[in-house]
Amino acid sequence: MHCLKSVDNGVEIHVKVIPGASRDRIAGLLGDALKVHVAAPPEKGKANRAVEALLAKAMGVPERDVIVTSGQTSPHKVVMVTGVTPHKACRDLNLA
Repeated sequence: MHCLKSVDNGVEIHVKVIPGASRDRIAGLLGDALKVHVAAPPEKGKANRAVEALLAKAMGVPERDVIVTSGQTSPHKVVMVTGVTPHKACRDLNLA
């Protein structure tokens, strides 16, 4: 998957975030990114925290293991998930 990159102790996921959506959901691939809708507004990091929580729940990992590492104020973000293999991430996010 182009949206996933294997890194030491986990994966990086390239994400396109749509804040202010009607509900939180993973919408699938959009080009080389995972499209994610979150209900939280794009202010004071609320949407970033919602993305972290949604991905943590989808992959069955603690929220502390999912961190937006770049793009904090952009709709295009990179999210680091520790303790997850690319295979597990693809399976959990229905990308396989």
